[in-house]
Amino acid sequence: MLLRIYPENPNEKAIQQVVDVLKNGGLIIYPTDTIYGLGCDITNHKAIEKICQIRGIKPEKANFSFICHDLSHISEYVKPIDTSVFRMLKKALPGPYTFIFEATNKVPKLLSSNKKTVGIRVPDNNIAREIVNQLGNPIVSTSIRDEDEILEYSTDPELIYEKYRDSVDIVIDGGYGGNIASTVIDCTTGDFNVVRQGKGNLTEIL
Repeated sequence: MLLRIYPENPNEKAIQQVVDVLKNGGLIIYPTDTIYGLGCDITNHKAIEKICQIRGIKPEKANFSFICHDLSHISEYVKPIDTSVFRMLKKALPGPYTFIFEATNKVPKLLSSNKKTVGIRVPDNNIAREIVNQLGNPIVSTSIRDEDEILEYSTDPELIYEKYRDSVDIVIDGGYGGNIASTVIDCTTGDFNVVRQGKGNLTEIL
């Protein structure tokens, strides 16, 4: 299903429809403040395995991020962070950043068998954050890539739907997406190390 939701004022019924699909183990493709993402409920192992099949990767090798509604979600999945890091997060989020932290045992074992870290996102996008808010826990998420030689990421929701209509339950049309991914910042060493420069500038939030 291709479902139109307006980011400025997401329709409650439409959001609830998406949440119901996630709770039943479904997969969604949805907009963020950077690129479109493929996601499922963090608590549903079968749904996580389906995403891995679509991406052709093993769960333990996957670099998925967790889409959270706000900072209150983060403390469940990452080990305690110091005050200076927390201040920086408050300044940066919601925004186009993925922060890597040491993971707690609340991270699904399927995803953390070989890794002790987790990537956290709080996107500046009302649709994504409202879905997570209504769901009550994060979405496991990965990027929608494109085979195009020039564009690395798919931006047109209608074309995304044509490609993935048989693989996912809902593609949310929230308007054209970007084709620059989030900036990934590793916070596990006590310092801020940019792993991938994308949308968002580290100097603006430090």
